[in-house]
Amino acid sequence: MTELENKGVQELNFSSVIGDRFGRYSKYIIQDRALPDIRDGLKPVQRRILYAMFSEGNTSEKAYRKSAKTVGNVIGNYHPHGDSSVYEAMVRMSQSWKNRQPLIDMHGNNGSMDGDPAAAMRYTEARLSSIAMELLRDIHSETVDWILNFDDTIEEPRVLPARFPNLLVNGATGISAGYATDIPPHNLGEVIDSLIFMLDHPSDITVDALMKYLPGPDFPTGGIIQGREGIREAYQTGQGKVVIRSKLQVEKLKGGKSQIVVTEVPYDVNKGKLIQKLDEIRLSKKLEGIADVRDDSDINGVSLVIELKRDVEVEPILAYLYKNTDLQVNYHFNMIAIHNRRPVLCSLEKMLQAYLDHQKEIIRRRTQYLLKKDQDRLHIVDGLIRVMSILDEVIATIRQSENKADAKTNLHDQYEFSMEQAEAIVSLQLYRLTNTDIVGLQQEKLELNERIYMYQNILSNDSTLDKVLGNELKAVKKKYNSPRMSQLEDDVEEITLEKTLLIPQEQVYVSVTKEGYLKRTSVRSFTASDAIDLGSRDLDYPLFVQELSTHDAIVIVTSKGNYIHLPVYELPDIRWKVLGLHWSQQYQLLKDEAIIAVFAQKAADNQSDDRIVMMTKAGRIKQTFLSEFSSYRSYKTRTMTAIKLQDDKDCLVAAKLAKAGKSYQIACITHRSYGLRFDIEQVSIQGLKAQGIVGMKVKADDYLVSMLLIAQEASRPQLFLLTNRANVKRMDIEELASANRASVGTLILKEIKTNPHRVVKALALQKGNIPIIIQGDTGKTIEMMAFDVNITKRQNNGSQITDLEQLGKVMDIHPSRLKMLDDE
Repeated sequence: MTELENKGVQELNFSSVIGDRFGRYSKYIIQDRALPDIRDGLKPVQRRILYAMFSEGNTSEKAYRKSAKTVGNVIGNYHPHGDSSVYEAMVRMSQSWKNRQPLIDMHGNNGSMDGDPAAAMRYTEARLSSIAMELLRDIHSETVDWILNFDDTIEEPRVLPARFPNLLVNGATGISAGYATDIPPHNLGEVIDSLIFMLDHPSDITVDALMKYLPGPDFPTGGIIQGREGIREAYQTGQGKVVIRSKLQVEKLKGGKSQIVVTEVPYDVNKGKLIQKLDEIRLSKKLEGIADVRDDSDINGVSLVIELKRDVEVEPILAYLYKNTDLQVNYHFNMIAIHNRRPVLCSLEKMLQAYLDHQKEIIRRRTQYLLKKDQDRLHIVDGLIRVMSILDEVIATIRQSENKADAKTNLHDQYEFSMEQAEAIVSLQLYRLTNTDIVGLQQEKLELNERIYMYQNILSNDSTLDKVLGNELKAVKKKYNSPRMSQLEDDVEEITLEKTLLIPQEQVYVSVTKEGYLKRTSVRSFTASDAIDLGSRDLDYPLFVQELSTHDAIVIVTSKGNYIHLPVYELPDIRWKVLGLHWSQQYQLLKDEAIIAVFAQKAADNQSDDRIVMMTKAGRIKQTFLSEFSSYRSYKTRTMTAIKLQDDKDCLVAAKLAKAGKSYQIACITHRSYGLRFDIEQVSIQGLKAQGIVGMKVKADDYLVSMLLIAQEASRPQLFLLTNRANVKRMDIEELASANRASVGTLILKEIKTNPHRVVKALALQKGNIPIIIQGDTGKTIEMMAFDVNITKRQNNGSQITDLEQLGKVMDIHPSRLKMLDDE
């Protein structure tokens, strides 16, 4: 490039250019697009629509006019943006469920509370509403400043006179760059009452005093507003939160049924989406008890009907719906408006004071305009009255003049009339020269003098101006006031969801297998099947089978020291003979994590003092109250800690239920056949996060294989052991050494040098003779009765199982019958 070609090209930093341009854009959308003016409560597009309709004569007392004509006029003269944005703003100002006092009277489909769009602008007709005329009243009395439009061809007002407080009456919502506003609608009469109070008591203005006249928002859709303290905070600071709840009534039907009829929904809630959400809850059965949902709304008002099933309690249903649907919503005040060309977070007092200041300025400017107009007219009237006394001379002078201009000059020179008076004289019609006209002029002069005196009094006396303002506000209130639509309540009602009340109570059989298959089965399916024929895979067996209510829950304890709290009603409903849902399909599990034990938490029983005794492979033990194994936020997908393990090599071996009021001893058996017995009172009660205390001192090359809870009332409790060499042994529990906690214990098998016996697992026999299943690595099992094995002393290795070729290497031992007991 040559130097000549480079002329006029600037090298600028890209980031500074973007920052500068975005700053300008931000300033524009803050000042002139998204936020309302604190004086008239209007955004620029709204103000331009109203003024365009007013200037074209599309007013409340005249016929409707096509909306498209107004939109075209607004775009062409004042607002060079898309026609859809202008029409949408126009439609919103006409919607009675969005505005407490609609500013546009629209004829045709202007949308609905269901979110339906308005008809196209070529189909609808509109005109200014009666109250909108109050916003524009006196606009041509030099009350407001004017600016040129976008192409400098015509003028538009900077702000409207706004003879009622539109910002608070209709509220505002908008989002700009870095700012958003949410000002709720209020009752016109209440806002005016608060303004009059401020005029009358300028030194006593406090939030509490204002709230006696303006207690809170008044939404066009009604509803119940809860939280007076939230309203007070919003009026004090500009920000706050309230709860808006639907207004409804409960109607009794035949056959023990009832229905909830919603007659008012919260402000700005899409009624169609609300109905859809209610029906989704019914169809998904997240909430049992809803039979039907329908919308019976018509021209007379809202009517959403939620029909309930027979004998269903209404309060829990309502609590759930308030919590999970838009039958109740939070409304956040964020009262930001443009004040002196700046976005300001406004308190109620500031908004009201800014409006009063604006109105006082409007009245001053209007009064000055009328004063000048009347003074000019008085000057003319004085000239006309004077001319009557010298009428013949004036007529002669005019007749001798060459033309109108010469006549005016002659009148000015000969009779000292001003040029304005001379203009009025030469323009007089002959009929005005009668005797009756002089009386009219004298009466007019009297009236003009009275008005001029009044105007001067208003301009010179602030109290008179305030009185004029108060009277005008009272006149607006008298003409347009309407009863309050929203009900106010002092406190926010806390919603407590009692899920059990929302779930039909039903008795079911819950089963959990060792391999992790879960299900609930109806009593009918269970009784119609063979109880032993539980759907399960080979070598799997039930850890837990119990009849429970759908209001109960189960607690599953795992080998990794975790637990799962699972409500019974959320278990999959599967027939008894069908395999259940595997827990890995629902939960995020650790590697090799397995189920150790399952416990029932019954809603009807007082289990607050029942404990779960847990013992790890390293010999640590603790007691934790069953009630602490409660639900948690992510209970549907994750486990929660039940005991803190020492390291990754450690794991939970056993978890047993110790019932309140009963005495127990704890029996511990290690892999190398060391046994220890001590009282449960030696074990501390600790929380879920604790790692417990030393229950048994385990040698470095040894580990715990079984921990058993022995009830003191059991008659001659016994142990049943399985060794790695396929020996079984039955012995009295008394053979175990009774010592203090944290002891090593004594051997319960005879130690031999070659291929010594090691304990695989031990069972407690407290209920007499029971069938026992022994599993082998071949996938085969052997069943035997416990008492078929002879009872032996401590250092005896028991007897070998027959049919070892069928079993192969022994893997596990468990009772064969489906147990509906608390323990083995």
